[in-house]
Amino acid sequence: MQKFFIECVRCGWREPYQKPRPACPECGGEWLDARYDYEAARLKWDAELSKRPFTMWRYRELLPLRDDANLITMGEGGTPLYPTTNLGMMLGRPHIYVKDERQGPTGSFKDRQASLAISAMKENGITEAVLASTGNVAISYSAYSAHAGIKLWAFLTSAVPAEKMREVALYGSEVVKVTGTYDQTKQVAAEFARHKGLHYDRGIRSIAVKESMKTLAFEIAEQLGQLLGPEDQDVPWRAPDWYIQSVSGGMGPVGVWKGFEELQLMGLVAHKPKLACVQVEGCAPMVHAFRAGLEEAEPVLSPQTLITTIATGRPGPAYPFLRRVILENGGTFEMVSDEEAFRAMHVMAKMDGISMEPAAAVAFAALFKMVSQGIVKPDDVVVVNCSGHTFPVEKFLLGDDWARSVEVAAEAEAAPLPREEGLLASLERLDRRVQRIAILEDNPEAVRLLRRVLQAHGEYQIDEAYDGQSGLEMVRQTPPDLILLDLMMPKMDGFEVLEALKADERLQDIPVIVVTARTLTSHERKRLGGHVHLLLQKGSFLSDDLLEDIVSVLE
Repeated sequence: MQKFFIECVRCGWREPYQKPRPACPECGGEWLDARYDYEAARLKWDAELSKRPFTMWRYRELLPLRDDANLITMGEGGTPLYPTTNLGMMLGRPHIYVKDERQGPTGSFKDRQASLAISAMKENGITEAVLASTGNVAISYSAYSAHAGIKLWAFLTSAVPAEKMREVALYGSEVVKVTGTYDQTKQVAAEFARHKGLHYDRGIRSIAVKESMKTLAFEIAEQLGQLLGPEDQDVPWRAPDWYIQSVSGGMGPVGVWKGFEELQLMGLVAHKPKLACVQVEGCAPMVHAFRAGLEEAEPVLSPQTLITTIATGRPGPAYPFLRRVILENGGTFEMVSDEEAFRAMHVMAKMDGISMEPAAAVAFAALFKMVSQGIVKPDDVVVVNCSGHTFPVEKFLLGDDWARSVEVAAEAEAAPLPREEGLLASLERLDRRVQRIAILEDNPEAVRLLRRVLQAHGEYQIDEAYDGQSGLEMVRQTPPDLILLDLMMPKMDGFEVLEALKADERLQDIPVIVVTARTLTSHERKRLGGHVHLLLQKGSFLSDDLLEDIVSVLE
């Protein structure tokens, strides 16, 4: 049997865990934490961890479930951590990592929460439960409660996408749609549970919920230790410099912070990361309170955002906790607009092949801001929580002209069609690339990035050369509509290429955008004067920015 303690954060009261408590019996405080024998856990992990499956339950010694017979698991946790190759190059930040929580059994980081919370319900003999949700929690809890044989009442705000509601219903949960805000939905759900005498999931006030999220910290530290190596020879794992996550009630960062605290206590990491807690502008009570110096967040009664899954107007006890952590240890509260989040969805999907839901993209939009403001430094190791998968993409994200059509007549199989009409003509029309762009760059990775930007955002014929001399010959043979030029290349540098272009009457009017990693001297800038249309610094542009510059030059 697993032994652990519960402790009141407010007054320090402590007792061995026997059964759930809604509040501290001494002071009435509702923030109770689980505490463990950390020395024994470290010894156990050193001896056994490498042999265990890579799920959140590999850290069993620090999870508050007494008997493994009650464990409800579907393989949650153990999600990948990988670098954003193209994004890192665009931002000039080579150590940006995605914690890909889309890989969970139901496609979001809430699967961790559901596994532990439903296991705790089973251990305490609960057979019917109630929760309020903006979507992902209800989906996860529905799947796990079905596995556990627990009947679930899921109260969802009417703004939750219909696709998510249908998935909740598919698992057999009772779906109750509430026409109101998420905070009003929580009130209705709590009153229903009280009236029926059913267990009500208390969210962040539940020990199981908070403890589940710290497994993110455990995995990140273990994975970074393998990817980058430990920072110190005395610690085997590694903490990032920044952990960034979009937040609603703030449960995720609260749990992650506790996880890093425990890892440092056990001697497994040398430091804790700075937290960046991100909200949308239309519902950002934490951000506004922090910037105003308030100790408590003032509620947002009417959220104004399309990203409803994180539109919590009353963040509850998480804000004071996270405020203290950030004031004492560094970090920030940040907010982004819906439009910035949608733009981040496009950038991450098109540049690194990561499709995510808008709530997850909020965190990446904040990363872009933090880089542009110099908050995230070039050498910082950054982990961004990609907290959920993409549901059917909302029409407004792509517009009307997002696909092309080809019609094949029934008789097309009988005989080949002339090139001028029918299928082949339709296929020809699909390729609308009418402008040619030449990339002259000696770094293959930079070429790949620039090519990907162009492929993902426009309809261009792309030519490539890896030194100035062959690039100039390529341009002379097939003059392009635009040249993207690096300055530092072998055989013939960018300055010499520009001089040769200027001396050739056929080529002297081709617009040139210089993309360079160098900080140019005043003499070098003078050499460029009048030869280039734009000068872009590598590592300081996003794909949309580059595309806008290209379009403006071509027009």
